[in-house]
Amino acid sequence: MEKSKVMQHEKFGEKDFQTIIGNLLRYGVWISLSVAFIGGIVYLMHHGSEIEDYSVFKENDRNIFEVISTVVNGAIDGRGEFLIFFGIILLFLTPVFRVLLSLFSFMLEKDYLYVVITLIVILIIITSISFGFSH
Repeated sequence: MEKSKVMQHEKFGEKDFQTIIGNLLRYGVWISLSVAFIGGIVYLMHHGSEIEDYSVFKENDRNIFEVISTVVNGAIDGRGEFLIFFGIILLFLTPVFRVLLSLFSFMLEKDYLYVVITLIVILIIITSISFGFSH
């Protein structure tokens, strides 16, 4: 009887983590879309009558930390284009947070095979971000 209570508690903990992860994904997407939508409204209110010239591509040579810093500061200032970018960053970070939460869950469950696999996934994400912004 004592052993079944322990097993039920472990299963309850796994189910809790699955619920938390599901909510993280659900609310992360809704929050990021809401931020981007509000940013679009703000942008159109201030720049709706302007015509953008897309004939010339403007490349950005800054590193990822400068870009994120600029976007966060612009979002704090309430600038529409930066609110849109911030929403996109939140949308990108939602599955990354899911992977980090999964890592924490696997560590608590002492499932070391999945801890290693999740660490490899995190390493791949970090590598792809690093090479994506380097020239």
